Parts: sequence; C-alpha cells; structure tokens
Amino acid sequence: MAIRTSRPGPQAPARGGSRRRRVPLRLLVPLLFLIALMAMLLLRGYVHSEILADHRISPEAAADKVPDEIKDGGPVIDTRGDKPQSLTIPDGRMVLTFDDGPDPEWTPKVLDVLKKHDAHAVFFVTGTMASRYPDLVERMVEEGHEVGLHTFNHPDLSLQSKDRIDWELSQTQLALTGAAGVRTSLFRPPYSSQAAAMDNKSWPVTEYIGDRGYITVVNTADSEDWRKPGVLEIIRRSTPKDGKGAVVLMHDSGGDRHQTVQALDRMLPDLKEKGYEFDNLTEALDAPSAHSPVTGVELWKGKAWVFLVQASDKITGVLVVGLAIVGFLVIARFVMMLVLSAVHARKVRRRGFAWGPPVTEPVSVLVPAYNEAKCIENTVRSLVASDHPIEIIVIDDGSTDGTARIVESLGLPNVRVVRQLNAGKPAALNRGVANARYDIIVMMDGDTVFEPTTVRELVQPFADPRVGAVAGNAKVGNKDKLIGAWQHIEYVMGFNLDRRMYDVLQCMPTIPGAVGAFRRSALERVGGMSDDTLAEDTDITMAIHRDGWKVVYAENARAWTEAPETVQQLWSQRYRWSYGTMQAIWKHRRALVDRGPSGRFGRVGLPFVSLFMVVAPLLAPLIDVFLIYGLVFGPTGKTILAWFGVLAIQAACAAYAFVLDREKLTPLLSLPLQQILYRQLMYVVLLQSWITALTGGRLRWQKLRRKGGVQAPPGAAAQPPLVDGRPVA
Repeated sequence: MAIRTSRPGPQAPARGGSRRRRVPLRLLVPLLFLIALMAMLLLRGYVHSEILADHRISPEAAADKVPDEIKDGGPVIDTRGDKPQSLTIPDGRMVLTFDDGPDPEWTPKVLDVLKKHDAHAVFFVTGTMASRYPDLVERMVEEGHEVGLHTFNHPDLSLQSKDRIDWELSQTQLALTGAAGVRTSLFRPPYSSQAAAMDNKSWPVTEYIGDRGYITVVNTADSEDWRKPGVLEIIRRSTPKDGKGAVVLMHDSGGDRHQTVQALDRMLPDLKEKGYEFDNLTEALDAPSAHSPVTGVELWKGKAWVFLVQASDKITGVLVVGLAIVGFLVIARFVMMLVLSAVHARKVRRRGFAWGPPVTEPVSVLVPAYNEAKCIENTVRSLVASDHPIEIIVIDDGSTDGTARIVESLGLPNVRVVRQLNAGKPAALNRGVANARYDIIVMMDGDTVFEPTTVRELVQPFADPRVGAVAGNAKVGNKDKLIGAWQHIEYVMGFNLDRRMYDVLQCMPTIPGAVGAFRRSALERVGGMSDDTLAEDTDITMAIHRDGWKVVYAENARAWTEAPETVQQLWSQRYRWSYGTMQAIWKHRRALVDRGPSGRFGRVGLPFVSLFMVVAPLLAPLIDVFLIYGLVFGPTGKTILAWFGVLAIQAACAAYAFVLDREKLTPLLSLPLQQILYRQLMYVVLLQSWITALTGGRLRWQKLRRKGGVQAPPGAAAQPPLVDGRPVA
C-alpha cells in the first residue's frame, strides 16, 4: 500500500490558452465502480425474475380459430411448415418432461433417479434457472437427456408482444448455449396443458413459435405433482391407459419435489416391467436430435452471459454480507456513541468535577495562515477577547494576499507575526512552537474564531499531568445555507459524539486543527508536527497516544470554523481528510503491537478508527444501493419502512447530540435530505481516497477559498484581553 503526498507548489500555466478538461482517473474510477455495482444488481434481479417479470395469466378464450387436427391431435405440434402438423407418441413409449428447472436441490435428485433406471427425459428449462445453474444443464445434455425452452422468466406468452416472445426465446437460448454449448428446437409455453386446451390466444403464439423454428410440446398426462397429492396419486395420474404412448408433465423446480422423486423411483421400474420405454422426445419419435452444437462467436456470447450471471450472484452474495457487516457496524457505533456519550457527559458535568487545580498560567496560541486575508482579522480579534492570559502568534506561511500586513495593522497587544516562505501547515506550526514562550500551546486555523472562554476551557485538562493534548469542540460558523447546515449536523452528531465516545475509551484519534491544545513536552517528545501525511492533526494525535500521553475532549472549548460553501470545496477538503486519515493509520500501523499503557490506542483506537472511519463508510453505500434496488424492484413497502427505521435511529442520535451540545434542533429538518444527497458525496470521496491510497497517487494540498463569513461571538471584542491574569488597556 503506497501512500504519498506532495507539498503545495506553483502550477505551470496551461499552454495555448484554454485546454480541454478531462475527467480525472480517480474521479472516473469511483463512478465506473458504482455503475458496475448497479449493473451487477440489475443483472441479478433480471435472472431472479425480479425485473421484467410478468405473472399475469390469460383467462380462457374461444377456440374456433384452432384447427381441429391440432385440438384432436397429439402433444407435439409442428407449425414450422405451411401446414401445421400434430404428432403423437407411439404406444409403449413415455416421454417424461420436467418444467421450470433446473433446481439446485431437486434436479440432481431427479437426474440420479433417471440414471439409476436408465431412463431419458426432456427438461424444459427457464432461462433464469439455466443461467444460474449451468452445471445442471450441462449434466442433462451429457447424460443423454434433451433440453427444451420454457421462456426466460415464465410469462404467459398470449399476453406478450412478438418482440417480447423473441426476447424470451433468444435469452433462454443464450443461457442454454453458455451452459451446454447447444441450441434446441423444443419449446413448451408456460401455463400450457393438453392440445385440446389450445384457444384463440395461445394458438397464434404457437404459430409464431413455429415461424421461429421451434416445435411446441404440450402433454397428454399431467401428474399435478406441484399440488403434492401424494406419491401414489402422482403415479396414477402419470400412467397412460392401455399401453398408450404419452408425454407426462412433471416438475423439477418451483418448490418441494420430494414426492416427484419418490414417484419416479417407484414408477420407472414398475412401468418398465410392463414394457414401457422412457425416451427423450426425438428418440420416441425416431426423429433427428433436437440439439445442435453451437460454435464461434455465439458460443462465446453464451459463455460470457453465464459467467456474468454467476459473477452477479456471487457479487450480490458478497454485497449482502457487506450490508450485514455495515449494518452491524452502524448500529454498534450508534449504540456506543449514545451510551458512552452519556457516560462522558455525566462525568464532566457532575457537580464538583475538575481535572485538578485551575490552570491559570499563560498559554501560546498559534495561528498558521496562508492567504487568509478575508478571515484573519476576525480570528485574531476573537483571540484578543479571550478571558485567559495568552500570547498570539500568527505564522504567515508565504501568503500573497497581505495576510501578515492585515494582522500588523491591527496594532493589537500580545500579537506577533512570524513570516516564512511557503512550507506547509506542519512547518508553520513547528515554527510557531519554536517561537512560543509558554509550555501549553493552543493551535487553531486561520479561518476560525474562538469564544472568550474557549482557551480557558481548552487548557483546564492540563491540570492532569498525564494529559498531553486536548481536543476542542469545533462547530460550523456558516450554517445558514443548506450545505453548511448539513456539515453542522455532521460536526455535532458525528465528530463531537465520536470524541465523547473516544474520550471515554481513552483513544481519541484526532485533535481538530480548528481547536486543539498540546503540552510542549509532548510535542517535543514525538518530534513535533509532521508533513508525512495530509492529516497532520490525526498524525500528531496518534503519535502522542503512542508516547503514553492521555488525549481528552473539552466540550465547552467551542470554536467556530468556516466550512466549505460549495460542493467542489467540500470535495477537496474531505478528500484530503479521508486520504490523510488513511495515511496516518498506515503510518501508525505498528501501534497494533505496541505494549504497555501506550498500546491502548493500538488495541482499541486504531481498530475503531479503521472500522468506523474507513471501512464502514466505504461499505455504507450498500444501504443506498439496496434502497434504490428495493424501491424500483421491490419489496417497495418493506424497503421504505427499513429506510425510515434507519433514518429514525440516526435522527435520535442526532437529536441527542444536539441536546448535549445545547444546539437548536431546527437544522435537523434537513437530515433526510442530507442522507439522500450529502452522504453520497462523502461515499464517493472516500472511494476516491481508497483508490488514491492503493495506487500510490500523490495528492496536493488544496487551498479552500474563504469568504470571512464567520464573525467573532457577540460581545467578544468588548472584553479586554488578559495577560498574566490582568486586563490590558
């Protein structure tokens, strides 16, 4: 697994003016993957008669247009020539026919009985079953039986158009070709009985079938084994009178056929003793074989069809397992978040709770900034209004929009600007740490604003000497638009409930870049911020865990960040997050074998992050894929009920998260739409990240365009800043 990054750098201008834009490979591959996934499901539904199936049965009609020689004739009807012919089976010969198969359970038992008694038969297979069980069709042909067509998915052809009839025939022949390498000229219409039952609706179909080169085979004796009347009754109905020849209708599929198998095992030897021969149709009529070999392109088309059907069934089976896995993971995560978040809230909100003596010493706040001209003033002014003694260091990382000049022109106390050539955020933060005066270091983004109490709340856990880092409560500041509201739900429900859960489990995976604090000694022991990954916040958090420090969550340390306001910017941000998280997991994979107290993160945190942040989201689209499939092809009612059930669980978790964070519940009105649209975007982003990681692609830092729409909290500027605990004029 090759995972690489590249630092930002100047891009060469396009030559020759505008260039034709192409879809990037890492965007095209996820799209093709999802299309292939849906295609496999559609193919599976097609061969399982869930798509294009027609279960209507035509009522009886008049029969005045059916020739008398057909109605009074035998069970074999040949309309291939100018004049229809009716053929009967010679006396002493029986043609056993089996409809609706092959069936994986009962067809092998029927074949075993026929082989045991040296008997041949005709199997009228459906294309759906032949496609799914080609090995049984091949066995039929190899053991000397004949195979006929029984349509693809068993519709009443008298209700179908000629195009639909052609389609049913061609698709079934394709399945037969792929399974056994032969074509057949035998056909039996679904819902047919004896020739005398032919009417004005079925007769035109029979004529058309003859024009297409097929012989229609009905029956003279119906065992009615599908009714399960008992073994003796099946034998009685199947046995012809006075030694006459017969075509016997039986079934090797469509339900429990144990009575059919038992009846065959008793009937075959008994009737053989009476002189009957059990032949396939052409043997009984002394006619050329109904089978003809297929070669060349047509044979390979058939084999390709069977291969795709087999693949679709196997892939669907894997998808069902994946759906079960993701369902378990989603429910387990919800339960854990609800239970452990309640435990966390009860712990930190109980009367008298404290991490230790109040932390009052000054801290350093680092603000890495790259082209943050629209945001930086709001950010710095919010920090100056802090009620905790701080120094503010703005590290200008080679900005070209005058970010540093804006900060300097404000003339605010205890605010320093450090300039450097563009080297990336990790380098900027390390430069800030080197210039910081104090042992507790707060880090934030240049597009974020703090409340006056944020820093104080953020640093209180450092009263515990075992704490090496603290995660704050990042919130979306620009949530007035729909895409912002969706991210607001995600931040409150996903990120902050997760952090409460991970806090209780003592395996916090990420200190958010928007609001986090570190003990200087903890940073120095792990080598500071690293540019090995695009998720330097996750990387440093995992490193601090592995060094034996505690990482905790401060729910009241609220920071308001500017979330992306366009789909393209959101895509860029989440793509970097997802890919960077994968990089961090891969970088710290050896945490799985760490021992001692530092090994807790490897034993608990790393598997949880991998399951809940990488594997489960990757499999989560299965819920929506099967939702679409169920809505279109059924069972629609159950599918809708299941989806609303999952939505209700998510809504309950979201509402609980909003209550814990003391947020208004109004944004949750957009939760259903978020599930339909927003999550799909996140799925594709994660899939693209997987492809980038597995192929070893390079991903650049992508600067998001900010609008500076997040303002300092009301009243923040009116409060004087504190230095060493004293107001500064």
